[in-house]
Amino acid sequence: MSASSPESEPSHSQGQHMATISHQGRFWEVYLEFDNDPTCPDSFRGLLSFFPADANDGEVAVRTGTIIIENSYEEALAKARTFEEPQLAGLLRSCLSG
Repeated sequence: MSASSPESEPSHSQGQHMATISHQGRFWEVYLEFDNDPTCPDSFRGLLSFFPADANDGEVAVRTGTIIIENSYEEALAKARTFEEPQLAGLLRSCLSG
């Protein structure tokens, strides 16, 4: 985060916002991002990005590896929407412990 303009929040993800979850006393924004793989141009490969809503200066998003592979953007988005809060919290825990 930039200290030069506290009124405007910088973009921490170019992805699609999926949810806001609570984990260990903090709220986390969850985004679906896509990983372009030139060896698989006909698939949509998604990962989840977690960013704390109350981020401190210098705090960055944590991301899963690619966990969604579908034939279309819509299918990937639909698959990501099937994750429930306990699953998202588990994925976040995995990202934070690494």
